[in-house]
Amino acid sequence: MKIAIGNDHVAVEMKKEIIAFLEEKGHEVINYGTDSSENSDYPIYGEKVANAVVNKEAECGILICGTGVGISIAANKVKGIRAVVCSEPYSAKLSKQHNDTNILAFGARVIGIELAKMIVEEWVDAEFLGERHQTRVDMLTDIENKH
Repeated sequence: MKIAIGNDHVAVEMKKEIIAFLEEKGHEVINYGTDSSENSDYPIYGEKVANAVVNKEAECGILICGTGVGISIAANKVKGIRAVVCSEPYSAKLSKQHNDTNILAFGARVIGIELAKMIVEEWVDAEFLGERHQTRVDMLTDIENKH
């Protein structure tokens, strides 16, 4: 799977470990984040990863900032994105199965690296279940298209 990843200055080290983790599992990772610890603005990276996903440069995306919240809000401003912030694996898995999320976000200041790996693994390995969930995803798209 081709996965876009982005981060701000807070999450440089966690991003590097997540990239290595994903590559060990055979995924191709495209880095849209910063590799500098100098102060940077998370909306830049949220938008870059979101654009990569909607433009099909990547199948999905992962975003990391201090909490995961700001960077996911930025990504969700891009039409076609369903980004979710998760701090535990169960919600990550169900967000993909039920909501067809295409970007996962989490916070480097909120969770440790081993928990981050568990969350990433559950989310990447999960598949959208469709059926009754497709109706709800379509409803989300309808809301997005109204505004």
